[in-house]
Amino acid sequence: MNDLELTDMVKRVLFDVAPDLEGETVDPDIPFREQFEFDSMDFLNFIIGLHQASGIQIPEADYPQLAGLDDCVAYLKARNV
Repeated sequence: MNDLELTDMVKRVLFDVAPDLEGETVDPDIPFREQFEFDSMDFLNFIIGLHQASGIQIPEADYPQLAGLDDCVAYLKARNV
């Protein structure tokens, strides 16, 4: 997948987890928790959604690497998604 496809996938998962965010602008440089009312359960559901959408296992130790849009794209790209 290229960066645009990964960005679209991450946004789709984000909006599935938090449908009230759909239509919101997602700043790629700001962590989700700082942009939105995104609690720890939302984040965990987001990680589960990324796993389901990408097919890769995401260990808990890697969660901090998935804080924002650009972070997620870089993480998934490094794993050849």
